This record gives sequence, structure tokens and C-alpha cells, in this order.
Amino acid sequence: MDIFLLVLGFLCMCLGLLGSFLPILPGPLTSWLGLLLIHFTDAIPMNRSFLIITFLVAFAIWILDYFIPALGTKKFGGTKYGVYGTTIGLFVGLFLIPLPLGFVIGAFLGAFIGELLHNSKDKNRALKASYGAIIGFFASTSIKFLVSAVYFYLFFSKSWMVVKELF
Repeated sequence: MDIFLLVLGFLCMCLGLLGSFLPILPGPLTSWLGLLLIHFTDAIPMNRSFLIITFLVAFAIWILDYFIPALGTKKFGGTKYGVYGTTIGLFVGLFLIPLPLGFVIGAFLGAFIGELLHNSKDKNRALKASYGAIIGFFASTSIKFLVSAVYFYLFFSKSWMVVKELF
């Protein structure tokens, strides 16, 4: 059972890192699930404080992930149309444009088109809001990746004990 939990936890860690870049997966929360799984092994005792703190961090990042790109767009003069366009552009870019350019181009074009739909005469404002959307997206992605990478490190430092006992 320990091997199964270890492998499943490792898969969650990999998906968590991938989820830092994909808007479909909640990266840090998926990584946290990997941490939770290894605490169900016999070799690693359940540490509730550790799990609660890491969950709260992952949950806070998940909530902030919805606000950071919007704040970037608004900081650069965008409206809710630019924010919606950024989100739609991320999903469209994910499927139509090769990775990793799909995210960047999709978010940029989505914010630009959203702002143009709101006010078609002010192209400079739409362009400025698009840059804000990209900056917000990169900030959010960087934070998610950093947290997921730290969780990956914690996973390996804790799971090393399980691997040593099994082999």
C-alpha cells in the first residue's frame, strides 16, 4: 500500500507542477494532495500541523490566482471585459497555439479583444490593459510554480524515508 500511495503522491506532485502553468488544474492544491497521500503511509507519521499549514498556503494561492491577473489588468487601466478576455484567451490559447506560447499569446489577445469590445476606439488603452494581463498572468504563474516546487521538495524529503524502508 505504501508503494501505491508513494506513486500516487508523485503523480499528484507532477500534476501540481504542470497545474502551475495550466489554468485547468489547481497546481498547489494538487501538490498538497501528494503531501497528504504520503502521510497515509506507515513510514511517515501524520503531522496535522504541517498538513494544515501547507493546505492553507495552497488554498490562499488558489484564491489569489483568480485575483492577480485581474489586478494586473486593472492596474494598467483595464476593465472587466479585459479580465474576462484574458481568461477566455488562456483557454483558447491552450488548445490552439503550441505550449508555452499559447498561454502568453492567448492571454494577451484575449485581454486586447475584450477591451476592444468594451471600447473599440481606444486601442492604446486596450494594449496597455493587455500588457497588464500578461504581467498578472506571469506573476500568478510564478507564485503557483514556486509553491508547487517547494511542495515537491517537501514531498521528496519526506518520501525518502519511505523509499529507504521499502528498498
